[in-house]
Amino acid sequence: MRALIIGGTRNLGPGIVQALLELGYQVAVFNRGMTAGDLPHEVKRLRGDRGDPAQLRAALGRREFDLVVDTTLYTGPEAQAVVELFAGRVGRYVFISTGQVYLVRLDVQRPFKEEDYPGPVMQEPPASDEFEHQNWLYGHDKRQAEDTFARAWEKHKFPYTSLRLPMVNSARDHYGRIYGYWLRLRDGGPILVPDGPGLPLRHVYGEDVIQSIVRVTQSDLARGEAYNIGQDETLSLEEFLLLLAEFTGAALNLTPVSRKRLDEAGLVPYCSPFSDPWMSSLDNTRSKAELSMKYTPLREYLHRLVQFFEHNPPQQIAGYEQRARELELMRDVRR
Repeated sequence: MRALIIGGTRNLGPGIVQALLELGYQVAVFNRGMTAGDLPHEVKRLRGDRGDPAQLRAALGRREFDLVVDTTLYTGPEAQAVVELFAGRVGRYVFISTGQVYLVRLDVQRPFKEEDYPGPVMQEPPASDEFEHQNWLYGHDKRQAEDTFARAWEKHKFPYTSLRLPMVNSARDHYGRIYGYWLRLRDGGPILVPDGPGLPLRHVYGEDVIQSIVRVTQSDLARGEAYNIGQDETLSLEEFLLLLAEFTGAALNLTPVSRKRLDEAGLVPYCSPFSDPWMSSLDNTRSKAELSMKYTPLREYLHRLVQFFEHNPPQQIAGYEQRARELELMRDVRR
């Protein structure tokens, strides 16, 4: 059996590689080679920019694959290029999509279900509002990609499956989101969060995403379908941080500050990435029924992540580099 991973070196990539090797696949990865990847020597490395279909076509040559896992596809044109390139050359194609496809929908309620996908999409925000526009564009473009695959399934039975993910919590998260909270707990200073109730958290453990890919490869139901992949628990940011503080052995000093003031200081989203207003919450009922998914309890995986942080070398993350400015703002607020 032969598998191709498009991407393969960041966040989930190495775990996907290892899982497929354990299933007996011969694995190749296609990427630009810009990110160092600690991959086994037997993995075939193909180089190129997936945004250029000609480079992908040249790198693959005449190869055929039983499985393709695409972790870096974002737009409708990229999806169309994939459909044309892999037609008749792939047994199963797994597309890593996003819960943000629901956030651009009108009149749907959390947690989002797969049947909430069809329907009207909100109008494009003005480009001058960069944060809103970029987030809308991400969800909109991922929808275009999903729609392209759905049409290819209906017309030609292109064997795709979309996996819609919320925020992914993992040891290799290149954004360092939980790691950033952990560092702030360890330094004993306040964690600044935008004031107001915030959104409930319903994320997913990275190892469960890898499990979902494995289960898709073993399911005849999954072709031509989309599944929400997300943890069972829904909790507030404060509840989450109290649990993280418990495992860290630190006291939680959660300090609300007006979002306007945090914005003006340039501190969001890094000071509290889980206060992002563009954060999805997904109903996972269908994935459990059709893929037999079993999600890792939040307490269990959060404890694993803290142990990973404690037993591995310190990381440099962009979000924590601004910590001095956060503390300075806190001193100003208290004056």
